Amino acid sequence: MAKKPFKKKYSSEKRLPSKKQPRRDVEQEETSYKEVKKKKVMEDQARAEEKVPSDGIRLNKYLANSGICSRREADQLIAEGKVKVNKKTITEMGYKVMPKDTVYFEGNPITREKLVYVLLNKPKGFLTTMDDPKERKTVMDLVSKACEERIYPVGRLDKNTTGLLLFTNDGDLVKKLTQPGNKLRKIYQIVLNKPIEEKDFLSIESGLTLDDGVARVEKIAILTPDFTTIGIEIVMGKNRMVRRIFEHLGYEIEKLDRTLYAGLTKKDLPRGKWRFLKEKEIINLKHMR
Repeated sequence: MAKKPFKKKYSSEKRLPSKKQPRRDVEQEETSYKEVKKKKVMEDQARAEEKVPSDGIRLNKYLANSGICSRREADQLIAEGKVKVNKKTITEMGYKVMPKDTVYFEGNPITREKLVYVLLNKPKGFLTTMDDPKERKTVMDLVSKACEERIYPVGRLDKNTTGLLLFTNDGDLVKKLTQPGNKLRKIYQIVLNKPIEEKDFLSIESGLTLDDGVARVEKIAILTPDFTTIGIEIVMGKNRMVRRIFEHLGYEIEKLDRTLYAGLTKKDLPRGKWRFLKEKEIINLKHMR
């Protein structure tokens, strides 16, 4: 009955040591600051024009990509007349921003943020939410220093589930990864409160019927001689699917860890730590089917 553990491919990232900068006098510092500030403004404007398609981008999406708010919240801001394009107040929902347009929010010009992709190895005890009214610990506390841009978790992990969680401000990628019917590979390692029985193993392998339909796994394997640690690969996106499978069969999950997400692994990423995705990883995610 026992099967071999899943084979995992890992990637790692090394950072180059920073170079010590020579000291400069006050006048040089002031000049340098002005030059850097001017350069940044020019770069932001160029980035905004480059990122906007020639046929335009919907205003609510532009606002969401700028990190101001979510797309739904952007609709509300537009309806309230708080957004201007080229100093003209816009309340039309389908309004498109063109490459040379300047968008203002509360009187201040905004530009689309650079796209950021952060991978977290989530520890136990953190909620997957942007904020919590009860002021409990959230995953945002763990990535708060990752970047200045406003990033969001892609999907969610339960409070007591550990493992890989992706964050980004790339709305198009989020939509792609979370849309129903996608074939996103995820691998979980589960520690049960008792050895799994053969009939239950075979039931999971063949597809188990839950209250919202059949829950199918791509692979299932026993990872330890005592039959309490299980590996499962899934592509379905049912809510809390792994937990519900074992709870349905009368098992308690003592540990649940997501070890692979859309080709990303935990290699060289300790629990509670994060890292930026490599360019190759970003490309792979965007071309995933």
